[in-house]
Amino acid sequence: MIPRYSRPEMVAIWAPENKFRIWFEIEAHACDAQATLGVIPAAAARAVWEKGDAPYTAERVARIDEIEAETKHDVIAFTTELAERVGEAARFVHQGMTSSDVLDTAFAVQLTQAADILLADLDRVLAALKTRAMEHKMTPTMGRSHGIHAEPTTFGVKLAGHYAEFARNRARLEAARAEVAVCAISGAVGTFANIDPAVEEYVAEKMGLTPETVSTQIIPRDRHAMFFSVLGVIASSVERLATEIRHLQRTEVREAEEYFSPGQKGSSAMPHKRNPVLTENLTGLARVVRSAVVPALENVTTWHERDISHSSVERMIGPDATVTLDFALNRLAGVVEKLLVYPDAMQANIDRLGGLVFSQRVLLGLTQAGMSREDAYRAVQRNAMKVWTEGADFLTSLKADGDVTARIPDADLTALFDMSYHTNQVDAIFDRVFGKG
Repeated sequence: MIPRYSRPEMVAIWAPENKFRIWFEIEAHACDAQATLGVIPAAAARAVWEKGDAPYTAERVARIDEIEAETKHDVIAFTTELAERVGEAARFVHQGMTSSDVLDTAFAVQLTQAADILLADLDRVLAALKTRAMEHKMTPTMGRSHGIHAEPTTFGVKLAGHYAEFARNRARLEAARAEVAVCAISGAVGTFANIDPAVEEYVAEKMGLTPETVSTQIIPRDRHAMFFSVLGVIASSVERLATEIRHLQRTEVREAEEYFSPGQKGSSAMPHKRNPVLTENLTGLARVVRSAVVPALENVTTWHERDISHSSVERMIGPDATVTLDFALNRLAGVVEKLLVYPDAMQANIDRLGGLVFSQRVLLGLTQAGMSREDAYRAVQRNAMKVWTEGADFLTSLKADGDVTARIPDADLTALFDMSYHTNQVDAIFDRVFGKG
């Protein structure tokens, strides 16, 4: 994490102050459950809350770090600092628990907190895409395949496609959040030998989680692999939209571009430059988020009931992936909200190839008029190639081709070049994406 690509709310989730606060709540709630079961004195559970429930300030964090420098164990350092505050009753803290009970449950809480922010980020992206899609619902633009002009579409349909993709991503993230929101308070190797399952159930409820079905000494990492994989898919969707905008901003295309603010400079050497720096940045950030996916998948495999090969990975990818994606989604939303769109340039590009975009319509017209598809394809293609090589007008060439006019009269040929033909199902597409009404 670096400040340039970080937002404070997400960074705070991974700050030691928040982490230790979650650790404390897990331990304190466990004490309450143990007291209810009669395992520890009720007075001890009260003492944990009364004496230990103080903000984890920089001083407290520093003291935990000081202890860890000696013990070389973060959870022991945490419980030792807590014992310094709680006193004699602290001997009942962590009864029957193992470090992973605290670490894994806390990580689940942090991931759900991060997911909630990311879901709100996705809502902003979706709102921006819907607004701009509605604005340009019927704005004709060139559809391209292989980077080459194909057939007309509308800019609104382009954006509606991205909206649908991000809506799917939102559903995926909700499912991934639910899958990772689990609690494990099951003790060494997960058998509950030294702690009642009721403690896990109680802590889970208090922390907004569900009990893990079967833990070993850790929560199974297939859950986390799915979570980070979903983040990677979302990042790829960010990059797909960013790449589309980058292509549209190219000088030779210039159908849309990032907002260029007063005083902004595009190049230290060339004052005329207006570069797609934000979407290029998003392309790079997407790579960072996706880089967390393979390590998360590899974390699924551990030795027997537990090792810590996953631990160092998660301490890095947890903050890095969520902070980076949070920043990227908000940057993307801003790009879409302020995107400059040039309908005249879109129309000029549609007209650039002299009507070739209607070639399929002519092909279908000829087949419907009785010509074989093979002959129709040859007739349309030979006239289309004149446009490519000679700069001819496609409709004019077709009207001069006897094979074509023998099947389709001039007036009917002209009718085949009607742009509204390519937009007559836009309402149906929008109804599928946004619903009717």
